[in-house]
Amino acid sequence: MKILILCTGNSCRSQMAHGFLQSFDPKLEVFSAGTKPAEKVNPVAVKVMRGKGIDISGHTPHDVKEYLNEPWDYVITVCGGANESCPSFVGNVKHRIHIGFDDPSDAVGSEEFVMAEFRRVRDEIKTRFEQFYNDNLK
Repeated sequence: MKILILCTGNSCRSQMAHGFLQSFDPKLEVFSAGTKPAEKVNPVAVKVMRGKGIDISGHTPHDVKEYLNEPWDYVITVCGGANESCPSFVGNVKHRIHIGFDDPSDAVGSEEFVMAEFRRVRDEIKTRFEQFYNDNLK
């Protein structure tokens, strides 16, 4: 089973989803990418995932163009708010799904507030991707 998770920067939500989905079943081939990939994975995302026992510190953002010519069982977009447009993927895809989340990297305020937003989104991602896994891949 080959799965691609897409968002804009591939530094936060898609990386957390990638980490969770891979942790549910190491045999899955999970990749993530963005339309405008960041230089590195958001360090707060790495930190909050570590809090759940998942290490994404070795992940790197990738450009969706790297994956256009590959076949996919699932392509899942994780963009959220109205100011954001999800990437479209027109390659060889069996199933296209959207599971949207707020972008925690948009959180502004105290360190405590920002961390709380990252944890909230992380926990939403875990819940929704666990449901997706149980309903579609198990």
